[in-house]
Amino acid sequence: MKRIVVAEDDPDLRDLLVFKLGQAGYEVTAVATGREALDQAETAAELFLLDVTLPDMTGLQVCSALRAAEATRDTPVVLLTGRTQQSDIDAGRSSGASDYIFKPFSPRDLVGRIETLLAGAGESPGR
Repeated sequence: MKRIVVAEDDPDLRDLLVFKLGQAGYEVTAVATGREALDQAETAAELFLLDVTLPDMTGLQVCSALRAAEATRDTPVVLLTGRTQQSDIDAGRSSGASDYIFKPFSPRDLVGRIETLLAGAGESPGR
């Protein structure tokens, strides 16, 4: 089973993400802060799903730190945000994000995009 780390500070959205990704066959570790997400980098995760606005550090900072670490350099990172300005999207890409998904989002679309990223990384989606 593929493992996804979800960093989302909104508990209702975090629960929804855990539920939907679990239904899709993923093992999900959910955290509320960027620091907790980075702590999970020490374990084997196939993908990180990060809210851009976290209470202790931004998802962009977490993404940059994941890209700088040897163990997570190639791990897909998806940013989830309500920020839709082109400058925000460019900042996300500059931090090393693999994908940038806007809130509100369709859970089906989110799962599809995650499966595509994992398949592109040579992984079997949802397994």
